[in-house]
Amino acid sequence: MISVCMATYNGEKFIKEQISSILKQLSLNDELIISDDGSTDNTIKIINDFNDSRIKLVYNEGVHGFVGNFENSLKYANGDYIFLADQDDVWVDNKVEICCEYLKKYDFVVHDCYQTNEDLSIYCNSRFEKYSLKRGYLRLYIKMRFIGCCMAFTKRFLKICLPFPKKHDLLEHDTWIVSVAERYFKYQLISDKLLLYRRHGNNTSDGGEKSKNSLFNKIYRRIYRFKEISKLKKKFRSETK
Repeated sequence: MISVCMATYNGEKFIKEQISSILKQLSLNDELIISDDGSTDNTIKIINDFNDSRIKLVYNEGVHGFVGNFENSLKYANGDYIFLADQDDVWVDNKVEICCEYLKKYDFVVHDCYQTNEDLSIYCNSRFEKYSLKRGYLRLYIKMRFIGCCMAFTKRFLKICLPFPKKHDLLEHDTWIVSVAERYFKYQLISDKLLLYRRHGNNTSDGGEKSKNSLFNKIYRRIYRFKEISKLKKKFRSETK
């Protein structure tokens, strides 16, 4: 079973296209869990208009913001394989098939993607190449440019990741997830470009672009991440015996 976990907030402009690109890759036994963070536009109506039993709409009653919203979605995941999805991208047709093949061997994968503008015109043919993305705990500790919408993982992996650290302003969900993978799991980068990663003026995250945080904040964030990752050691040993 596959669980796709999406976080939404006022996503009416692009969400129909994204949901359509996901559903056509899922079987009748799979699920698309959408956690909404209080949308005031037509997002909920568009979701409900699909009238698809695979869609499970839940509402984020916890900590608001995209990190808490993704955490809420992941709490409802029942699948053996879990995918993260933003509300405004488009999945390439064979994304699920390719990732699932890798997840038979690895607990966590990150695939490459195209970066596009609002109209899905490609301006970057490979995010991996643009940022010279490679594995390595120290490399990722200094600068983490892997993005959640390109990630997939196993149920075993999810059990270790949840709950997210409490200070969401210091640690984004994708930074946390890939840090857990790098420290504790066997994972793989997939060179296939399996997503049209849409960048527009209203993205809720910075997509790993240049940080505007002060030097003090950058140092503090890394210290916090290191402490939270270290806390998982005992949990990882007990959960993976």
